[in-house]
Amino acid sequence: MLLDSRAAARGALAVPNDFGVHGGMDHDARRGLSLVAPPAVYTLALLVAPLGAVLAFSFFTQDYLTLDTTPTLANYREAFAEPLYMRLLLRSLLIAGAATAATVVLAFPIAYFVSFHVSPDRKALWLFLITIPFWTSYLLRVFLWKVILGFNGVLNSGLMGAGIIEQPLTFILYNANAVVITLAHAFAPFAILPIFVSLEKIDRPLLEASRDLGEGRVVTFLRVTLPLAMPGVVAATLIVFIPTIGDYVTPRLVGGPDGLMIANMIQTQFLKLNNAPMGAALSVISMAAVTVISLAFVALNWRFLRGAR
Repeated sequence: MLLDSRAAARGALAVPNDFGVHGGMDHDARRGLSLVAPPAVYTLALLVAPLGAVLAFSFFTQDYLTLDTTPTLANYREAFAEPLYMRLLLRSLLIAGAATAATVVLAFPIAYFVSFHVSPDRKALWLFLITIPFWTSYLLRVFLWKVILGFNGVLNSGLMGAGIIEQPLTFILYNANAVVITLAHAFAPFAILPIFVSLEKIDRPLLEASRDLGEGRVVTFLRVTLPLAMPGVVAATLIVFIPTIGDYVTPRLVGGPDGLMIANMIQTQFLKLNNAPMGAALSVISMAAVTVISLAFVALNWRFLRGAR
């Protein structure tokens, strides 16, 4: 009798935790963990581990075949002291920014047209047509732009045949302009789709209310449609800006000496100069610059939306 009463008292004083009785996980917790575990392992193996390896390598030094694993900041000091590296990074930021701006500005009218002026039963068809560029290789699309923008390419031949110009245009190939044009075309679907999704979420009665209050189409767009579509614009901007600054294929094929970007230097350090630590340091600096700019853009957009309310 005494033993039974003591056992009952201990059971009454026991406090169950979030994982179930006696510290074990219940069925729902185990099921949730089993669902989360594979993506977590996948992320750690393919994202965190490579980034960690790049970060670790950036503190090493290498003399061709000899890798010195002694931690040092020599690579970062060299990266900031060498004008070529900083010039390439600045050029990359400017090219990526210009390509992002051109892509988003051209993508917004397309997304707006599909969302507001295409019947619901045909929107799927339009979205299907927008994704057609993904059917072909990215490398093939870059080569096609090289053919279009070339000295004797389609654009110059057409303009000269029409009598609009007498000499071929030389500022549209093998420079930063060609890189911006090619990147804007290549990443256009990435900008159209998120903007379209944001426009689809806008309640149409809000636009009708604005019109009923006497506002015109332009004011309604600036004060209602655009602020409500800003989440899609922000997403499109980040989706385009982040990968374009790391593109090295497009600058190599259509950029020429004046269109090369920091990614081309990183490729050279890894593959041609056999200096992985220096390439890793440049990669870390590029990622840090992109992170700072992206966070600043998101913060400014948040303040804009907050002020619009």
